[in-house]
Formats: sequence, structure tokens, C-alpha cells
Amino acid sequence: MAKAHVGLGKVSLFRQESPEGLTYRIPALMYLPSESTFLAFAEERSSPSDNNAKSLVMRRGTKEGESVQWGPQEAMATALLPDHRTMNPCPVYDRKSSRIFLFFICVETHVTELHQIKLGRNAARLCYVSSQDGGRSWSQLTDLTHEVIGDDLKNWATFAVGPGHGLQTSSGRLVIPAYTYYIHKRSCGVPICCCTKPHCFVFYSDDGGGSWAQGQLATALRAGECQVAELTRQDGSQVLYCNARSPEKYRVEAFSADDGNRFEEPLLCKELPETGKGCQGSVVSFTPVLRPSDPGPWKNEEGGPGCPLDVSPSVSLVTPKQWLLYSHPTGRRKRVDLGIYLNTSPLAKGGWMDPWVLYEGPSGYSDLAVCEEGQVPPLFGCLFESGVSSELEEIAFQLFSSTELLRSVREG
Repeated sequence: MAKAHVGLGKVSLFRQESPEGLTYRIPALMYLPSESTFLAFAEERSSPSDNNAKSLVMRRGTKEGESVQWGPQEAMATALLPDHRTMNPCPVYDRKSSRIFLFFICVETHVTELHQIKLGRNAARLCYVSSQDGGRSWSQLTDLTHEVIGDDLKNWATFAVGPGHGLQTSSGRLVIPAYTYYIHKRSCGVPICCCTKPHCFVFYSDDGGGSWAQGQLATALRAGECQVAELTRQDGSQVLYCNARSPEKYRVEAFSADDGNRFEEPLLCKELPETGKGCQGSVVSFTPVLRPSDPGPWKNEEGGPGCPLDVSPSVSLVTPKQWLLYSHPTGRRKRVDLGIYLNTSPLAKGGWMDPWVLYEGPSGYSDLAVCEEGQVPPLFGCLFESGVSSELEEIAFQLFSSTELLRSVREG
């Protein structure tokens, strides 16, 4: 069994057999606090190509203090639809029922995303499987396409969820981030490709997964693969933060005051540059537990230097509001050097700090998870594509502490 320790680097969980052979892509990670367990998901493909995706695989990792013991690889045998390929794993956990929902899309075999966009004919289905026993067994597949999307599908050239983790808000809503290529204009019934644009939104459930609905599209900017995190305002109200891939050279950020029903006008974040033609990224919020000796630097609510905490030397631990953590390759042209970005004032402009490079070398898609347990400083897990010559060589896991993060951000 593979074992990961804090500060001891990455552990390979899914490894490519050859450059043109069996390949694992599109990581998704979730943490089950009730079992101190990570679930790591990925696509298994017969080759690196999106068109050759086949099915999903999983590994369970048991956290023991500051290390993780990983079990063997398992096939997600029920997450299959005949004559379709399974893509974009996106798990979410319902705290009330202890039920895991693993969302994904099933795409008609050999139908490419580009083909769908050119013809304006969607070939994707919105599906999920669920588990009531911590991911040890899974239900049969449920297809929600007609129930949740319905007539809107005629204007969707294609769509996908995540990829990466979903979220349960403090209100109990289950949120699955998603995006669609929306057909804004047709000519003689045929979609005009330049008018078919990606926009992000969410699917959600307010009854523990009994029924699902969709929020409004954020149409002001082009935005694709996305993730969401929940933040708390000064008045105690909640806001949903969305971070999305964009073809506009920078990441797209948007906020929703109603749990994702509608996102306010999205904006380009000049502090978070995109890589080449873009790459998926991951975002999580967390409540830091800091000691007075923990290293800075900090930014205050106005985005200036300083400490957001009024920390007395006699206080051993203090718990401020939530911060944001974001992972994405830092290379401007190529997918290299996976960075971890910290934002200690996420509701103010200019809060993102320079990244800590978690992995030097080719790196691609990633997914973050937070281990928050009481008044103990949080640990973080990162599941990411990486390699020596190519980011497609493996999907690896790395565990790191908040202290390690803060020290690395300061030294960076």
C-alpha cells in the first residue's frame, strides 16, 4: 500500500502504462471526516485522448495522524452507461444522511466535444451513483438529464460537471459545479460556432439529493470548468464563490448570495493567470486555526499588509474567518509547476498571494480537499496530474499542513 506523510512529497496513485496506452486523467478528491478517509477518483482511458475515456476508478486513503494509507485501485463498475464513456468525476457528501453522491457525465462513444459544438447536438448525459457506506459499495446509475435539464438541452451544444469536488453549503444545499456550451445564435437552424460559448452554473439539491435543479447561467463572460467554495461575510451571511477556467488569459471569479441560484456579474481575476489555452483548477475554503508564532505574510480587509487577527501572545490558538486555497499550474505557456495560492481576505480585491509551488515539473488538473477537525490546524490533500516528461504520466497525492503552507507562502 502507498503511504503519504505530511512534508514527505507526493505518492503516485494512478500511473500511465505508456505514452499512448492506458492513462489516468481528471482527478477528483473528497474527505470523509466521519471516517478520516480520502476518496480519490479519476478517469481511466485507453489513451490520453478525451475521446478514449472509458470509466472511473477510485482509491481509498485512511488518514492516520499526519499520514495517509492508500488501499488498492477499484473500478467504479456501476458508473457506466451502455455505448457511452464516463467522464468528469464530481463527488459531494451529504452530512445529514452520510450519503456520497458521485456525479459525472456519460458521453456517446466516439462523439467529441468539438463535434457537439460544431453541430449543436449534445451527446452528454447528467448521471450519478451514490454510496451509503463511505464508498465501499455504490448504487446503480441514475440519469437526471431529462428531469433536471429538460427543454434547455436544445440550446446546449454540450455540458459537463466540475470536474473535481462539489460542495454542501451551511444551509444543507448540495451543489455540483457545471458548465455548458450555450448556443446564443443560429443561422438557418444551424448554430454559429463563434456564438456558442461556455458559461458556468451549478446543479443543486435542497432535499438531500431527492431532487435536483439548475441555477442560472453566468453569461457575462466565457467560463468553463469550475469549482465553488462557501465564504462568510462580516454580518454572518453566506456567499458562494465560483472560480472558473477561461479562454481570456485569466481566471473568472463570481459570487452568489443565494447558494448558486444566480451569480453576480463574473469578473476576470488578474492575480490568477491562465496557462496557455487554459487548465482546470481547484478551490476550497477553510477556517484557519493559527498560533501567534505562525508565519505570515497577511493582508487585511482592504488588501494592504498586516495581520487580520488581533492575536495576543498569551493565546495559543485563534480562529478567524474563512480563507481560500486554489491550485493551478503556474506556467503561463505550458502546464508546469503546480501552484498553491492563498487568499486571506477573499471578499476583498487583491487578496491572492504569490503561489507556493507544490510540484516542480509538468502538472495539470488538480483537486483539493480540507481536513478540518476541531481546533486542530487543518491539513490539506491535493490530487493532481504530474510527471517528469508529461503531466499525463500519473495522478499523485500530496498531504500538506497549514503551517507548511504559511511558511512556504512567506518564503515565496
